[in-house]
Amino acid sequence: MPERQIRLFGDPVLKTASDPIATIDDRVRGLVQDLVDSVRLPGRAGVAASQIGVNLRAFSYNVDGVVGYILNPTVIELSGEPELVDEGCLSVPGLWYPTKRYPFARVAGIDLDSNPVELSGTGIMAQALQHETDHLDGYLYIDRLDKENRRAAMKEIRESTWF
Repeated sequence: MPERQIRLFGDPVLKTASDPIATIDDRVRGLVQDLVDSVRLPGRAGVAASQIGVNLRAFSYNVDGVVGYILNPTVIELSGEPELVDEGCLSVPGLWYPTKRYPFARVAGIDLDSNPVELSGTGIMAQALQHETDHLDGYLYIDRLDKENRRAAMKEIRESTWF
């Protein structure tokens, strides 16, 4: 399947908490394939189902050449002192702002066979796990910005050609 179009800031699906996946069927298998195909494009570390218009708890990742997915992810561990890291988002193209993220993150969920899965990491992986889980909870990274940067980001969004 081809990669799917990314939903942009302003689309209500991006501000809606995603529903848990109750049954793994052909629709969910197709969603996972679309997520994996969509994250393989250069410059993409993760794609959440909500970013392609599907209100289900699933995301794909592409970090250090490893591509995968997780269904029904829940953050089970964040550790270290939160630090500011430059962050951007496919749903808010062209913007990069310092965002507080924990240096280590672990999420738990399942795979397409309903087997338990845990993903964890530091650096880009920790950032991606937090960022994509935020999407599934109805948050964008700009929601985590301090007041001054959020104001600047919103101004940049309003002036962008894509908004």
